[in-house]
Amino acid sequence: MRSEEGQVAKEDRGFASMDRSKQRDIASKGGKAAHQKGTAHEWTSEEAREAGRKGGMASHRRKQEQQQTPDGDSSGGSTPETNAETPPESEQMIGREFLP
Repeated sequence: MRSEEGQVAKEDRGFASMDRSKQRDIASKGGKAAHQKGTAHEWTSEEAREAGRKGGMASHRRKQEQQQTPDGDSSGGSTPETNAETPPESEQMIGREFLP
């Protein structure tokens, strides 16, 4: 949409207003250029493992929150708040090698 002064309306601007295929094309070109230039981030196996673990925990936490009954009782036996603050011992990190 255009206003009378020839300005572009807010909903017609920006990356988010483009169709998905055009977004992917632009993002792909940016990624290729960054790799060519040598400035692209390449994940180590440790970084990828940590990111996957965090994503899995977030997904699990969302599922638990969705399964809660209206009176606030969780069907899993523990509250999402507890899980968010203290992961099981098997998932707790030892040391600080992953902290920025």
